Amino acid sequence: MTDTVSTTKTNLNKFEKLKAEKDGLAVKAEIEQFASLGWEAMDVTDRDHRLKWLGVFFRPVTPGKFMMRMRIPNGVLTGPQLRVLAAVLQRYGDDGSADITTRQNIQLRGIRIEDLPDIFAKFHAVGLTSVQSGMDNVRNITGDPVAGLDADELFDTRELVQQVQDMLTNKGQGNPEFSNLPRKFNIAIAGGRDNSVHAEINDLAFVPAFQEGSGEWGVGSGEKPEESSPTAQKIFGFNILVGGFFSAKRCEAAIPLNAWVSPEDVVAVCRAVLEVYRDNGLRANRLKSRLMWLLDEWGVEKFRAEVEKRLGKTLLPAAAKDEIDWKKRDHIGVYKQKQSGLNYVGLHIPVGRLYAQDMFEIASLAEVYASGEVRFTVEQNIIIPNIPDSRLATFLTEPLLERFAIQPNMLARSLVSCTGAQFCNFALIETKNRALAMVAALEAELTLTRPVRIHWTGCPNSCGQPQVADIGLMGTKARKNGKPVEGVDIYMGGTVGKDAHLGNCVQKGIPCEDLQPVLRDLLVQHFGAKPNNS
Repeated sequence: MTDTVSTTKTNLNKFEKLKAEKDGLAVKAEIEQFASLGWEAMDVTDRDHRLKWLGVFFRPVTPGKFMMRMRIPNGVLTGPQLRVLAAVLQRYGDDGSADITTRQNIQLRGIRIEDLPDIFAKFHAVGLTSVQSGMDNVRNITGDPVAGLDADELFDTRELVQQVQDMLTNKGQGNPEFSNLPRKFNIAIAGGRDNSVHAEINDLAFVPAFQEGSGEWGVGSGEKPEESSPTAQKIFGFNILVGGFFSAKRCEAAIPLNAWVSPEDVVAVCRAVLEVYRDNGLRANRLKSRLMWLLDEWGVEKFRAEVEKRLGKTLLPAAAKDEIDWKKRDHIGVYKQKQSGLNYVGLHIPVGRLYAQDMFEIASLAEVYASGEVRFTVEQNIIIPNIPDSRLATFLTEPLLERFAIQPNMLARSLVSCTGAQFCNFALIETKNRALAMVAALEAELTLTRPVRIHWTGCPNSCGQPQVADIGLMGTKARKNGKPVEGVDIYMGGTVGKDAHLGNCVQKGIPCEDLQPVLRDLLVQHFGAKPNNS
């Protein structure tokens, strides 16, 4: 809502001013006009900023070739949807490519403005949307990548994630209630025991937890029964975390709201939290506009009380413990599903980069051997579920699996990278190609007995999430022989899964051309790597 109280305050930054002048969703009605005008004749503010409300990004690095960021709730795609995305890229030849993101999402590159009306029509026909995927909106909502497949899962997150997205985006049509947040906002819902969604780095996260109750006891429904009550039983729900984020100025792990909700109340809690943030979040300085800054100013108790006012009910205290007690899984390889006779196979997609032909071939594999469904993971990989035992052996002989392996090498397996300077104007260094080359060189030198998670990010905005990695590499400008060169700051100590926490910067300003021996030494000293010539 562009008419919230916050946007009428003085000292607005330029982004608050442009939102006050015109809601970003308003450009949805102007797409045909933009397509006729061409990108060079468009209003610059519409082109560079407001199109992001529709998931369309002008890239100064590739002028005239836009990026589109989709919304893929819980990372789940159908075969026809993947084929449509591939067909969109195919028309652009070598200019067309796609990147799986660290939010179970996908970004398409090479898009021309004149094609947008046709592209949006194709998306609509198969139930895809890119609405509100950029700027000051809720980004793609993450859930467990093996939801509905894992015999040990506590909750299938797929439907709930979809319900939250439908509420936020008006079922993909655009929702002005939530099109003017102070900054971007990330939501994650975990349903398993291994924190597959990286709950701690989200503004709002729901983590599985059991309360002791009578079966009648729920949010706002009355008092907790006595512990000795003969009718007491465990009730499934979620503990709530708030405030996690990465930015150039600050990185923080989410903190407990000291609240527990049942699955039935998750959508309402999301709405209430976002309303409080929308109407009270800090807007003067965009470097201090994420939710955690409001939590700092108010304190958790006041924030929770305001959320309860919006809900119209009191939140129950958090369960004593959550159910995150497994190591993080990457789901690469072959795994039995809880459905008898079915399997899911995780394919390693090197740094998440795909091209049109790759996407067509993956869709074909999913349709020929399984149910046609494809899933993205936060590690930028792909899962194909529902492969019958009778077809599995043949599936594993497919040539495509030589490129998208089910048993990649130890360093390649856990490699994550943001887009980097090839396409992103914020990046200070090139990342994806450099990451692949560096890992290949290190694997030629070393033997490892376990995966090591190496994350590359091109700038302090941390899209590549170096703070959760075993070794995180953040692009920076370094100096060598008195001259500026591309370099990295090195982070270490990030953990995921049970007891997840963020890593810290341990070395600054390492020139990229000098990085290989530094990483080699770190792998030997800290991760048990053995030199091949020893």
